[in-house]
Amino acid sequence: MTDPRQRPDAEPQPADPDAGPRPSSRPGAGAQPSGGSTPEGVRRSGLRNPDRAVRGLGAGTLSLEALVLLLAIQPIRVVGGDLGGAAVGVIVALAVACVVLAGMMRRPWAWHVGTVLQGLLLLSGLLHWSLFALGVIFALVWAYALHVRRVILG
Repeated sequence: MTDPRQRPDAEPQPADPDAGPRPSSRPGAGAQPSGGSTPEGVRRSGLRNPDRAVRGLGAGTLSLEALVLLLAIQPIRVVGGDLGGAAVGVIVALAVACVVLAGMMRRPWAWHVGTVLQGLLLLSGLLHWSLFALGVIFALVWAYALHVRRVILG
């Protein structure tokens, strides 16, 4: 293993650590406008494909929600819930809806349907209190994902 300072292709390090950032020798790397505003058509996030990153965030959130819902069935039944067949069917249907919606995050309406799905999970709290707790947790996570989407995409 070689130290980055000893590699021949490494950029030279400044002698003074407080000297601040140095302009890069890569072409186009320092093409920032000095006025603080970005030119039209250029995204401020620094991501190569912000749309894809945000879709991945939404899909990951919904996939995790589906997994947690499916794994929560047995502990709810053991802890003392009157979780009948219809209630288990509702949980499985919500999990399947999460997985299907995770695959459709490319559609613009998918974010609105995801918000409705969070409301349905909160309503499933009428079946068992722990489902309401999961609904609150995932509604907060979804609200954060919507916030990140708004910040990145504008």
